[in-house]
Amino acid sequence: MEILLALVTVALLGGIFGFGLSYAEKKLAIKKDEKLLELEPIMPGVNCGVCGYAGCNAYASAIAKDGAPLNLCAPGGAALTQTISRIMGMVVEDSGQQRRLVAHVMCKGNVEFTAKDYRYDGPMDCNAAALLLGGENTCKDGCLKMGSCIKVCPTDAISLDSDGYIVVDEAKCISCEKCVAICPTHVMQMIYEDSEYSIDCNSKLPGGQVRKFCSVGCIGCKICENKFPESGCKVEDYLAHFDQAVEHAQIAEAAEACPTKIIRKR
Repeated sequence: MEILLALVTVALLGGIFGFGLSYAEKKLAIKKDEKLLELEPIMPGVNCGVCGYAGCNAYASAIAKDGAPLNLCAPGGAALTQTISRIMGMVVEDSGQQRRLVAHVMCKGNVEFTAKDYRYDGPMDCNAAALLLGGENTCKDGCLKMGSCIKVCPTDAISLDSDGYIVVDEAKCISCEKCVAICPTHVMQMIYEDSEYSIDCNSKLPGGQVRKFCSVGCIGCKICENKFPESGCKVEDYLAHFDQAVEHAQIAEAAEACPTKIIRKR
């Protein structure tokens, strides 16, 4: 009888405590913003941080609670901005088709074209290799090809091809710039996806030095700048570059005349 009474008492106490906890949960619960509940599932979920927030959920919270700009998500692009605007009941003016930025390796040197100072035999990591005299390549501004960018890419858009080049699948690139941030030689840069040409060199050494260790590097000859002024090419620090945001009437001619062919049609 005593055992039965104990069991009944425990059951009653359990029921009372359970009811109390259930009531407290409902009464003390912090209601989540309804708009936030709608925003969180539509975010890309890559947590790249390009928007300036700690992750996708943090950005969604900033939109719902703090009125953060609706168009900061590079992976989501214009389509996500429009979806967010509908949820928030706001109108985002269409400023025209936005040009998408994608990662690009500004280097076409590999074992066939570039010299090495020594043979690196350490961890397959660009930043680790760069700590040892700037890497094994004689050119300290070129691609080290150890694949640090491959490891951080959230969409597997970067790979090493059979010719020894780091290549970017632009269709998979979400413009998160993680590869740009981790590259110790700054050879990984962002360019416009629709750019017809790119200047695939990152060396800032005089041409005489470049010729000694790389046959596909910019030699700062200024042919592109002087002979084709409408190409938009300018040479600074012995390296040609051009503003990809504007038209370049003579860029094709400049590319043809480039002695080392670093101005490349994409």
